[in-house]
Amino acid sequence: MGSKPILEREATATGAIRLSKEAIDSIINGKSPKGDVREASTISAIQAVKETPRTLPHCHPIPIEACNVEWEVTEEELHCTVTVRTHWTTGVEMEALCGVSAGLLCAWDMLKPIEKDENGQYPTVSIEGIRVLRKKKIHP
Repeated sequence: MGSKPILEREATATGAIRLSKEAIDSIINGKSPKGDVREASTISAIQAVKETPRTLPHCHPIPIEACNVEWEVTEEELHCTVTVRTHWTTGVEMEALCGVSAGLLCAWDMLKPIEKDENGQYPTVSIEGIRVLRKKKIHP
């Protein structure tokens, strides 16, 4: 290990996917053709947090102690917020960002049948605003 001390570290990231009203309604009413969007996307987000070093070559394996995934549905967007916690020598913001990204990508995948236009394109769907809200290390 390097010279950084093992400390409690936490990071929170967020992002959103812009969707049609039909897709938003399917999320709220559990009518997505592929199943419960938030449930499956939560699993995807947690898996991505745990597998971050496999995706990003400069990230080291970190013992993840907690991962919390929260969803908020608005009239036009599905928001995902992921908080990750560890006791380690490095922060977990990349893990939180990977979790948000995968969660939103999973939601898009599940909503493809609703969002595709007549040409098989996605003219109005977009993933936006993925960012770190906060990171902290807690000194004993």
